[in-house]
Amino acid sequence: MSNWLFPGSPSLRDLTNKRVFANQWRNNGPIITECLVLICIVVWALEIITRFLFPQLFSIIASNGTLIPLLVPYRPWILVTSMFLHQPGIFHILFNMLALWSVGPVLERMMGHWQFLALYMLSGIGGNTFLVLLGRIMNTQASWLSGAYGASGAIFGLFAALLVVYRRLGQDISSMIVLMAINFALPIIVPNIAWQAHVGGFIFGGLYVWLLTSGIPQLRQYSFAKRAWIYGIALAVVIVAALVWSFAMLY
Repeated sequence: MSNWLFPGSPSLRDLTNKRVFANQWRNNGPIITECLVLICIVVWALEIITRFLFPQLFSIIASNGTLIPLLVPYRPWILVTSMFLHQPGIFHILFNMLALWSVGPVLERMMGHWQFLALYMLSGIGGNTFLVLLGRIMNTQASWLSGAYGASGAIFGLFAALLVVYRRLGQDISSMIVLMAINFALPIIVPNIAWQAHVGGFIFGGLYVWLLTSGIPQLRQYSFAKRAWIYGIALAVVIVAALVWSFAMLY
């Protein structure tokens, strides 16, 4: 990733330089953000290549990686793999990666590498879980069988996290609210966007950072890293409970 996108961030070449990498790691540089962007782009490129050269392999990747709520008990990994798949066209991956790069480095510098990764994964998996939960509540064929994929749920969690942080710091968030309103309105304009994952990711990401910045008073005596573990595990339990409830009620 070029430095002009985010001044002071490491380039892809820097990731292979031990000295630069170590310096960026010590200073909470956007290493995790760059790795997430790189993974998404590599997977997207793999989708493009296999779609045109190896269509059967593409079908296997798509069918085993896309989130389909009804299949979660049989393919639980799709709660994660769907976060790294994107449409073969350029716009889906482009907008998601630009959005990730616009907020990821800021949050990673604030939170630290592993706490930021926890936020990203909880937001993405939480968004997918919310889609499953609504599938159970609506209980229609469309809600159970509609496929969803993309990093949007996780990115909306980052939006919510930054909103919570900026609000707590007393900074002007009007421009951010406009940006999020536009993104929330996209499913109305663009068809086949899983708005449920957006809403779920926003809820889980915002809740996680709110707990870290405010949360339970008795836990404020612990370090930020320890509180990140405590609240992260608590939200993971909530996710598992929601999934268990969704499918226990179904069967």
